[in-house]
Amino acid sequence: MTDFGRLVVYEDNHIIVVNKPAGLLVQGDETGDVPLSELVKHYLKEKYQKTGNVFAGVVHRLDRPVSGVVLLAKTSKALTRLNEMFRSNKIQKTYLAITARQPILEQARLIHWLTKDENRNISKAHTKEVPKSLRAELSYRVIAQTQDYYWLQVNPITGRPHQIRVQLATQKSPIVGDVKYGAPALLPDKSICLHAYSLEFIHPIRQEKMFVRALPPEIPPWSLFKKVLPDALS
Repeated sequence: MTDFGRLVVYEDNHIIVVNKPAGLLVQGDETGDVPLSELVKHYLKEKYQKTGNVFAGVVHRLDRPVSGVVLLAKTSKALTRLNEMFRSNKIQKTYLAITARQPILEQARLIHWLTKDENRNISKAHTKEVPKSLRAELSYRVIAQTQDYYWLQVNPITGRPHQIRVQLATQKSPIVGDVKYGAPALLPDKSICLHAYSLEFIHPIRQEKMFVRALPPEIPPWSLFKKVLPDALS
């Protein structure tokens, strides 16, 4: 990926925040495709002309077809502390989603228990606890709409695989492009209209409050809401 620096939202001696494009893996898998973590290492190695190994610890992941803010640690101490923050739900996450159908409720707090089908790479939401299920909780609200789309702000409390995707699908409002969870058609680039908009957390070393964000892609249908976004999230 050329000009990787344009994707960097924030960087200091301990952390780096990147606006991940849809279609890019965060961490390597069986496909062998180059992931974001390796691109970050390459970027840091070139920027600081490092001759040895470069550390870039993955703190959390976004699904491949999802865009938005990804936080990585540049030191092992920062990684350990950030991992604990995510485990204890001390990092506030805000996502934006676009659906083609109006959710059952304009705003709601959803609690489900999710099970994962590893062979199909798909999660299923249950209204009560079942064997091997994990509790999933989020809140959402509709913040804008046009003739064809609904724009949602989503705040997950937990961080389960495909959580936002499957929980919004339970509201009869699958994310645009997400055929795995009920959308009628793929988008041309095979992305889905889910974007990790911002993170709020305490800096792992300096103990300062941090707020980082990244605007969604400037492509349809995201671009339809460009004028609405600043007011809707204020």
